[in-house]
Amino acid sequence: MKENLVEWVGYAAMITLMVSFMMKDIKKLRIINTVGCLLFVAYGFLLGSYPVIITNAFISLVNFYYLFIKKD
Repeated sequence: MKENLVEWVGYAAMITLMVSFMMKDIKKLRIINTVGCLLFVAYGFLLGSYPVIITNAFISLVNFYYLFIKKD
């Protein structure tokens, strides 16, 4: 049962990231991309995969920076 949950989290993360790259509005792209990255962080924890966790946590932080700290 746990393996099935892990796969579903991975698929949800993958689909969310793919959808984010279809956005024309950069703010929407960053928001949806952040959700996908956070799902990948959860997926990485479920797998125990530090490269997945670190990469997607970093991308999430970059998105947060551009969404909330750096104002144009």
